[in-house]
Amino acid sequence: MGLLELSTNENEYLSWLKKHPSALETFDEIIVKAKGDKIVVFLDYDGTLSNIVPNPDEAFMSKKMKTVVGEVARCFPTAIISGRSRDKVYEFVKLDDIYYAGSHGLDIAAPFQCIKGDEVVLFQPAQKYLPSIYKILDALKEETRNIKGVVLENNKFCVTVHFRHVSNKDFSMLEELVTSVVHNFKEFRLSNGKKVFEIRPDIEWDKGHALEYLLETLGYGSSNDVFPIYIGDDRTDEDAFKAIKNRGKGYSIVVSSTEKDTMALYSLRNPCDVKKFLSRLVSWKKGSN
Repeated sequence: MGLLELSTNENEYLSWLKKHPSALETFDEIIVKAKGDKIVVFLDYDGTLSNIVPNPDEAFMSKKMKTVVGEVARCFPTAIISGRSRDKVYEFVKLDDIYYAGSHGLDIAAPFQCIKGDEVVLFQPAQKYLPSIYKILDALKEETRNIKGVVLENNKFCVTVHFRHVSNKDFSMLEELVTSVVHNFKEFRLSNGKKVFEIRPDIEWDKGHALEYLLETLGYGSSNDVFPIYIGDDRTDEDAFKAIKNRGKGYSIVVSSTEKDTMALYSLRNPCDVKKFLSRLVSWKKGSN
């Protein structure tokens, strides 16, 4: 990439920032609007709490980020809503006082201290689709076995096809094969994410519905004094941004270092900025008590 192109991209980003200002630079404005309300924090995982990495199994968040997220959870009701399986997200985070929503919100569990007996699962609206998901995985393994760089991830109620390491010459073939497999399963839909294809049940449920469900579970469903803050970086997070917009209250924050179409009101450049924002939120909460 040449200097001219870099300069153009940076100018486009700066122009975009005027529409989606930094949540760090406008932090005081956010807090003023949230004053007197009950803040609930919603977080994506990959690209938000951890950096996007070549191997999806190594997407660990930093020790400092884990400490900050733990402090956030002690100050506010906190949920992580990810496309990963709920078990995988918990493996990465390992904090017990958080709501975990895996599979884009299709698998939701309460914090461990809220659980009675051995029953962990709160909500799994796609349970009946599990047999088909296993069949889709088997079909994808067979169809993509000769394409180098493909990584298939079973996220319990959805399947993720990672193509970050697939060569440009093989990409069209992969896209065609994945589309063909999904076409054979009428109850599923195909969508794109950051260097991934996502296959999930074609039901009326997404991260926005998960956000609303969790607010309802917390007793804030019809409350006028709740202030949700959602931070995420991917296309699937747009459903949550839309849900906040429809509520007419709360803040949506997209994590991006480049300009992009988004319904989010504010932005943060990267997970490092997310950590700074969450730290400021904790400091504000402690100082206001």
